[in-house]
Amino acid sequence: MKSHFPAISSLPKQSGLETTDAIAHVGDVAFGTGGAMDLGGHILIAMPGMGDPRFEHAVVLVCAHSSDGAMGLIINKPVPDLSFENLIDQLSIPKGEPGREIRVHQGGPVERSRGFVLHSRDWQAGKATMQIAELYGMTATLDILEALAKGAGPASALLALGYSGWGPGQLEAEIGRNDWLTSTASAELIFSPDDGGKWTGALRGMGIDPVALSSVAGRA
Repeated sequence: MKSHFPAISSLPKQSGLETTDAIAHVGDVAFGTGGAMDLGGHILIAMPGMGDPRFEHAVVLVCAHSSDGAMGLIINKPVPDLSFENLIDQLSIPKGEPGREIRVHQGGPVERSRGFVLHSRDWQAGKATMQIAELYGMTATLDILEALAKGAGPASALLALGYSGWGPGQLEAEIGRNDWLTSTASAELIFSPDDGGKWTGALRGMGIDPVALSSVAGRA
């Protein structure tokens, strides 16, 4: 098993990667199966009236959810001025031909120095890969970056720096006050290169007109 993502001192502080613990111990979230609501594998769609600018028009894939809290990755907010090619160059990872362009995203405001690769189920790194509702995987070890840099690895992947976390009952409370809509989503939407279209696409997938929703929120 390869090591976890190393530190990159030359990257902007908010975009760095450092050694991570096992994925199953991200923050203080315990990844169990209990709790009345389990949104693992679902998406959260930020409502227009959400007061937190960090999640404005955000689409979040919930990676784990239990009575102890929840953890997810924002999938539609790319990191400005940081390409996958630049990242692997600074990690001294050799590139193959043909290489792959993997979009680097802002996964959330928590522990922004941590990196996670969200990917399709055709890649498995043993216990280092966390299964997400038997739909996706999440891996934070260097070998997946090496594979992607060589044009191999999982068929679909995106890289996220940081994550979004909620304590016990916090996500349920936010949903209850209409901060988020919840829905299922296709892999095509989650891994789409069109980050700017994911929010509207997720709403349209629910049969909701984004323009009408924004108008209603604006009058609230």
